[in-house]
Amino acid sequence: MSNIIMISGSSNTGSRLYGLMEVVSNHLKELGHAVEWIEVAELPAEDLIRANWNSTAIKEALQVVAAADAVVIASPVYKAAYTGVLKTFLDLIPQKGLENKVMLPLFIGGSLAHLLSIDYALKPVLSSLGATHILQGVYAVDLWVEKQEGGGFSLSEELAERLQRACEQLHLVL
Repeated sequence: MSNIIMISGSSNTGSRLYGLMEVVSNHLKELGHAVEWIEVAELPAEDLIRANWNSTAIKEALQVVAAADAVVIASPVYKAAYTGVLKTFLDLIPQKGLENKVMLPLFIGGSLAHLLSIDYALKPVLSSLGATHILQGVYAVDLWVEKQEGGGFSLSEELAERLQRACEQLHLVL
């Protein structure tokens, strides 16, 4: 069993991104992995903005990342890149803090126009933090994730299958 951390760069817990994250988390648990979440927007904003490495909350979040075998990085796409909320957290990870970790990016955006945001915006930053094993990420379009009236999300069949394949790929390399 591997320890997997899911990092959410969404500032909105009602975001469709959580539909993707819940599916991935459930698949990984079914495959026998321990899954924890870090919701960056729940960390103290001033500590993130001021890069306060002495903050207890920041130290604890960074320890969770350090102990992980794999990291799922999830973010909505705004202005052709991941969120600033996520960037503030990535800036606090030590220079080689993602070394020897398997990375799985999950992005969601308003259209396919931002399909390459994982490759051009996120992967260079992950590489600079020591990540060398970055799996092909999953990019989704908002329309493929429907909010349910009673809560939760419904995903298109194709997206659900792509997320399952990504989880199986992550499982195989761990």
